[in-house]
Amino acid sequence: MQITIVGAGVIGLTTAYALEQRGHDVRIVATATGVTTTSDIAGAVWFPYRAGPPDKVAVWAARTRRWLEALAPDRDAGIDLLTGYEITNDEGMAPPTPWWAAAIDVTRAPAPVTGSPLAWKFAAPRVEPARFLPWLAARLRAKVELRTVASLDSEPGDLVINCAGLGARALASDDLLMPLFGQIVLTAPGAVDLSVTVTDHRDPDTIFYVIPRRTELVLGGISRPWPPGLPPDRDPDVSRRILAQAAALGLPVGEVLRERVGLRPYRLEVRLERTGRIVHNYGHGGAGFTLCWGCAEDAAALCEPGTVST
Repeated sequence: MQITIVGAGVIGLTTAYALEQRGHDVRIVATATGVTTTSDIAGAVWFPYRAGPPDKVAVWAARTRRWLEALAPDRDAGIDLLTGYEITNDEGMAPPTPWWAAAIDVTRAPAPVTGSPLAWKFAAPRVEPARFLPWLAARLRAKVELRTVASLDSEPGDLVINCAGLGARALASDDLLMPLFGQIVLTAPGAVDLSVTVTDHRDPDTIFYVIPRRTELVLGGISRPWPPGLPPDRDPDVSRRILAQAAALGLPVGEVLRERVGLRPYRLEVRLERTGRIVHNYGHGGAGFTLCWGCAEDAAALCEPGTVST
């Protein structure tokens, strides 16, 4: 079967990979690749953030986690297995297990920051987009054709898969897909433990995370509704707040290297369905790398003969 994929971020590339493994002839069309994609800006640590519905997300995330863990021994893929801590306002040693941990093992433990607040502790694969995206693209037979897509229906192929991220808002006429502003500060490692990632969700209005890479740290974060069609603009106050939170948590980060901004493609529920010859796979919010393989497998399954369209 000949299948055209629209979009070359992590969702588009993993979907192409899943389809090629099933023997399909794949084309990829996109307006951006590599460092110019939203995927390249992502912190890209395993954690289901700003994505729904919870029951499906937990399953997609668990399947993706197993896939990333299996790829980690190949150092060129840019995947490392970290220990993750999510600090929340839950009191006591045995609060209800978080919804995102429905299919993985988590425990309660003190977080390795100032005050040692209790946190959920879990294994967290971390992907370096600048390594992983070209690694994955190199394993595809399909090459990315850079051009603008005006209409999904006009694209060639037996099927067309919409992995366009925020671009799906116009291509699918979907006003439920909204941009969420994100901003990160990248610093030198300093004296931070590069095997540990920490997320602090105690104040949802000022979320914080530190995600170590091999040669730098990713500090965040923010998730702010953004006007559709307006490009993201760096907010220096956000960066100052992020660095102040790192200091308050006792994280000895290094010098600031650069800042980056982007827009997450957020939808209350990931759209993963087939309508006629169009398969939609978008709306992953802040969890593209966390959900990519689970969603790619389901998107590929929707391409099989006999699949019922909605």
